Amino acid sequence: MHRIETPEYPREAMREAILNALVHRNYMGAHTQIRVYDDKISFWNEGSLQSPLTVESLKRPHASRPRNVLIADVCFKGGLIDAWGRGTIKIIETCKQAGLPEPEIIEQDGGLLVTMFKNNLTKEQLTKLGLNERQLKAVEYVKEKGKITNKEYQELNGVSKVTAYRDLTELIEQYKLFERKGDVGAGTSYFLIGS
Repeated sequence: MHRIETPEYPREAMREAILNALVHRNYMGAHTQIRVYDDKISFWNEGSLQSPLTVESLKRPHASRPRNVLIADVCFKGGLIDAWGRGTIKIIETCKQAGLPEPEIIEQDGGLLVTMFKNNLTKEQLTKLGLNERQLKAVEYVKEKGKITNKEYQELNGVSKVTAYRDLTELIEQYKLFERKGDVGAGTSYFLIGS
């Protein structure tokens, strides 16, 4: 019998986040800050995105604009960087492949903050939070299908519209797992936050 160690965050995503911090850091300002929480890890680097880059452009192939060209060149020649402009994409892709929520990338306090979230959507974790059986089923349904409507929730659990609405509202307001999108009424769908 062998134990297989599964890291909380994908090694590739962690590696890319640290490399990005090294290559894109503003060395004239504050230190790079890595913060570990119970449910997430964040990497903050001083220095805003260089024009014309935006947070949204980091989620698709984009031009790389390293602040530290010599460090970037050494990392590239050393095989640590395999392609320019793919670091943030790799972070997002490897987290999703590991079943984790999409990492959050935002500009904050004069720098760039990348936050990776743990998979808190296991049945064990959700039960600890206090979700009822119906809500557990709904989370599994949304993980598989991408979204759920009130009507689908009713059919999945054999409950009334009022009970479905109450349970779904708890998943939004109390547990902060779902977000509501679409028109009020039949056009409303519920998604996992960050999906």
